[in-house]
Amino acid sequence: MQDLLLLHGAIGASDQLISLKEKLGKEFNIHLLNFSGHGGRAFGDNGFSIETFANEVMAFLQERGLDQPHVFGYSMGGYVSMYLARYFPDRVGKVITLATKYHWDEATAMREMQMLDAAIIEKKVPAFATALKQRHQPNDWKEVLEKTKMMLGELGRGPVLAESDFAAIEHQVLLLLGDRDKMVTTDETYAVYRRLPQAALGILPHTQHPIEQTNIDALAFLIRQFLLR
Repeated sequence: MQDLLLLHGAIGASDQLISLKEKLGKEFNIHLLNFSGHGGRAFGDNGFSIETFANEVMAFLQERGLDQPHVFGYSMGGYVSMYLARYFPDRVGKVITLATKYHWDEATAMREMQMLDAAIIEKKVPAFATALKQRHQPNDWKEVLEKTKMMLGELGRGPVLAESDFAAIEHQVLLLLGDRDKMVTTDETYAVYRRLPQAALGILPHTQHPIEQTNIDALAFLIRQFLLR
């Protein structure tokens, strides 16, 4: 069977992708990993960045002896996936991204950073705060948020993938987006789709940004069709 690596999003963890793994486990060898600082994995020495997480994926592929696995990335995981396709093209196969934000500038970064205020999360959505605490323990979930905010700030000052980078990616890529995603716009996703030489585009109906609110059956169907065609 073909190998498929699933990458989680910012402030997330690999356990959020277990249901997708179960849906695709009969057709693919599924691999999961937590980026450093996430899901209880120790913080690394280099902080949070797309480059750091991409290097962690490369180390994971080396450790597991994986040769050109397909990669699915949710949100930030999709950005890491695309970075891998651009800078380590021989190490990954087809790429699928879901709900990945491609347009970054200072205003965008500031808006996203404001949503990661631990005090506000504790006050207004305490259930989410509890979930984050449980997801990342024994790490401090507030430190995860702070490091993520620093990463977003860096993306705002200078995205690691420019328009010309997308045009240089020769992999087959499937860009997926929920039609009700309030974080990622259709326009920015379509703009990247137009630049990629071998891209397909899919819209999931009645779907918002959180992976927990995604129709996993529909997502698995689209992934399966794209990878096995």
